[in-house]
Amino acid sequence: MTNHFTKNQILTGLVDGMSSEALGVVHLDGRAIFVPRALPGEEWELRIVKVTNTAVFARGERLLSAPSPARIEPACPFFGKCGGCDCLHMDYAEELRFKRERVDAALRHIGKQKQGVREILGSKQTEYYRNKAIFAVGDRGGALRFGFYRERSHELLPVERCLIQSPLSCRCAAAVTEFMAREGIPAYDETSGKGVVRHVFCREARKTRDAVCCIVAARGFGARTDALVSHLRERCPELTGIVLNINKTRGNTVLAGEFYPLWGEPTMRDELLGLSFRIAPQAFFQVNPPQAERLYTRAMEYAAADGAELALDLYCGAGTISLCLARHAKRVIGAEIVPQAVENAAENAAYNHIENAEFICADAGEAAAQLARRELRPEVVLVDPPRKGMDEAAVRAVGSMQPARIVYVSCDPATLARDILRFNGLGYVMQEATAVDMFPRTRHVETVVLLSRK
Repeated sequence: MTNHFTKNQILTGLVDGMSSEALGVVHLDGRAIFVPRALPGEEWELRIVKVTNTAVFARGERLLSAPSPARIEPACPFFGKCGGCDCLHMDYAEELRFKRERVDAALRHIGKQKQGVREILGSKQTEYYRNKAIFAVGDRGGALRFGFYRERSHELLPVERCLIQSPLSCRCAAAVTEFMAREGIPAYDETSGKGVVRHVFCREARKTRDAVCCIVAARGFGARTDALVSHLRERCPELTGIVLNINKTRGNTVLAGEFYPLWGEPTMRDELLGLSFRIAPQAFFQVNPPQAERLYTRAMEYAAADGAELALDLYCGAGTISLCLARHAKRVIGAEIVPQAVENAAENAAYNHIENAEFICADAGEAAAQLARRELRPEVVLVDPPRKGMDEAAVRAVGSMQPARIVYVSCDPATLARDILRFNGLGYVMQEATAVDMFPRTRHVETVVLLSRK
């Protein structure tokens, strides 16, 4: 293998694949060269911009061939700058093909599986689909602006309109910064710890008319609170609640500390698969509910829990999957390590008059131990871990319960594939998998997998 590439070197190469980060891949002299916004089948003149022991990165200087049939003009002027979207340069069919191949490649190369996903479920809506937006607020050139941090930095990129966030969320952020400018209220500065407003966080229901704006600030607005509420309600009459989050932590954590209702109802009501949920600002809820319904429907098919005596839902969050399971299994236990989420899950069960679901505050290992002490053995276990996947102890804990079926919901193909391989070692076989596009125009993709005991 040669390693003669140097910075600013000019090369010519044919794009023959895509990386998991939606970068075009050119193979030259045994090395993979990663090229942003290049598509398979295109030939480019490249300029090397970075060389490491493990990767080579280049910039596409000039397209030498006809553009890929899948290439489209990005509809956002911030594409490639804010780091939010990765796929705006390709049509949606190509995006789905890329995501399906991303999952299949992880299953093959990392998970050592012979089969890939059955299908990928695309999203009917690919713009303005997010029900949650978090805008950073800062000072840019002496003016108060809102937007997102540039990729891999804490430099604020002002963004007044976003193709995947709701228009209401953008108007809320604009209204808050207008009020700050009018009243001389400074933005928070991470370096000095001085200033007031840090973020504007908005949530908007899809099945109800609820919409809540949460202003994250280092301190309150005092005598100007009523004026702030009036200004927000005038600019954004769709709002049903306004909340203040006093976050005094140093660093970039968005939500922390205490929450204070300023006006209206602080929680948002929404529905998934006919179930109603009350969602506090700090509670997790899927950002693309129509696709979440398709994901959960497939998970319920894989669980095949009709008539099951007991189903266990690990990493249950606010109980969305647990309550879906409760309509099939005779009994459901949800486990979650975050106490507030456990409380929220119990409230949602009561809100939906579901009595066959209970929730415990425990990690996977402790949940398994609790069930063993109670001489309970689930027939099906559903896991929906964070992006880092399950740790080895959690995999062993699930295996020790010897359920007939394990349904694994994942937001990261690499950690999913790694964990499937671990379950293979415990006697479980991957039966089927489905990819679901929960996050159109980004590189992210969800997958739901059915594993069964040999």
